[in-house]
Amino acid sequence: MESEDSRQTRDILRALPLFRHFDDAALAELGEGLQWFAMPGGASLFEQGDPSDAFYVLKSGSLGAFRTDSDGATHLAGIVAAGETVGEVGMIVDMPRNASVRALRDSELLRLTRSNFEKLAAHHPEAVLAMARLAVRRMSTRDAEGANSALRTFAVLRHDAGVDARGFARDLVEMLGRLGNTVLVDQETAKGKLSSWFNELEVHSRFVVYLADADDDWQAQCVRQADCLLLLANAQEEPGTWPASACADASSALSRPRHLVLLHPHNLVTGAARRWLRMTPDIPHHHVRGSADVRRVARLLTGRSLGLVLSGGGARGFTQIGVVRALREAGLEIDCVGGTSIGAIIGAGVALEWSDEEMFDNYYRSFVSGRPLRDYTLPMVALTRGRRVAMLLREQFGARDITDLPLPYFCCSSNLSSGQLVTHRDGPLWLWLRASCAIPGVLPPVCHHGQVYVDGAVMNNLPTDIMHAQQPGDIAAVDIGADDALRTTLEEYYTPPWWKLIFDFKRNARPGIFDILIRSGMVNAEIASADRHHLAKLLLKPPVTDIGLLDWKSYERAVEVGYHYALRVIGGQRDRLHEQVPLRV
Repeated sequence: MESEDSRQTRDILRALPLFRHFDDAALAELGEGLQWFAMPGGASLFEQGDPSDAFYVLKSGSLGAFRTDSDGATHLAGIVAAGETVGEVGMIVDMPRNASVRALRDSELLRLTRSNFEKLAAHHPEAVLAMARLAVRRMSTRDAEGANSALRTFAVLRHDAGVDARGFARDLVEMLGRLGNTVLVDQETAKGKLSSWFNELEVHSRFVVYLADADDDWQAQCVRQADCLLLLANAQEEPGTWPASACADASSALSRPRHLVLLHPHNLVTGAARRWLRMTPDIPHHHVRGSADVRRVARLLTGRSLGLVLSGGGARGFTQIGVVRALREAGLEIDCVGGTSIGAIIGAGVALEWSDEEMFDNYYRSFVSGRPLRDYTLPMVALTRGRRVAMLLREQFGARDITDLPLPYFCCSSNLSSGQLVTHRDGPLWLWLRASCAIPGVLPPVCHHGQVYVDGAVMNNLPTDIMHAQQPGDIAAVDIGADDALRTTLEEYYTPPWWKLIFDFKRNARPGIFDILIRSGMVNAEIASADRHHLAKLLLKPPVTDIGLLDWKSYERAVEVGYHYALRVIGGQRDRLHEQVPLRV
């Protein structure tokens, strides 16, 4: 008679796509060759560069894959959830481990050695060949798209007794339940249960939410069971030390993802995120005001989010206002935003949840009526002083910190002091927008704390790679870069007399200094942008070649061009774009 453990192992294997070609006999032999063992949280399974002598099935718990880059820094590359495999590709192709893997929490695994795998291949060659093809295909997909998060169990940890952790947990369970069977476990539910009960629960549930709102022992139990820690606090309260030690830093959390969730009873509390993030720095944070925000958090946690990335491109960036309107009308909720240059400025309005009307009116007031580049100066640093741009940005966005924005947001600038791209996720919004759009030669750079910052488009005009590394969900990208070449009918190698210059400009035969500077600042980044196109599930490239880079007067036409273009593209891809609709309705 089949034992309970054997039945459970068979069910786990049968549910894995890797073994979908195995018949009952092959599954039975595979199960017999697997060796069970347990690992405490923090223990290492194997190290990067080790020989691939086995592969593993994770029965319960979670594992983290860590890679060391060329600078010697180690980062979390992906998470392996219960019911998934790890190490199979390296063993099949006989390559050293390409990452280090360790337990993020107490875990149980099944191990298949190389010798047992070879016996299995000898007895069931067709099934193992199909498995190998699938494994290699998965490896190439991961190399192209990066490792995806596979979070399945969450611990909801309150900062103090005044936090409505139960209410948030119930809302989260309701949202996750649209994707599959989701269970809420509190201290009363788990009272007297053994570890086998928790393992069985996680095997048969799509998601498990552990509510850690009771005593210290139960909090510790929830932390041990969780792939991800959700740290709940009331935004209006003063920050204090978190009661659970795993909340303190990445090391004590064993590198498991931690998210700060700030509960706002009414409107957003300005400065709350910055204060709380001092207690738990360098982790994502979310503002929650109601069910719509919980739905967004659920999408972000499960890889079903939609991130919007907007490129630079001068006045052509106004097309992105129309694109945003079309996305909203199609029912595609935007969960996080990032951008460069004018794209960063338009994206800030999206992250502020401005309506379509507010977007149109606010940017018209700033860029058309405001005439941002009309403060010309003696060109010792740039052609303009940059004062008008800074003033208009401060008037439009006020003293907000980036962390105060309702949606997760980033913008990019190029640090000329270090020669590196900088991603801004905190700090004064207006200041980093000013840096992100500081076109070299047109606007003076932003000098801050000894560093010199210019337009992010110089190094990365379409930061889909940054969004992809930040969030495992889908990306909609709008590329309105200056991909059309500057052309002229002239043949010369020196500047002619002033009267001939005037004549040439009247004939539009000569590119102006603004066009030359903007194009020069973006041309290298445009080549790299093309390489980042593949990271976007929805790539939009509005037809903008007839709109000049500084053609502010074409504002209304640019918005309409972006809107109607996006409607056509989205209409043709509606079914594919709505694959993840359960958490969007």
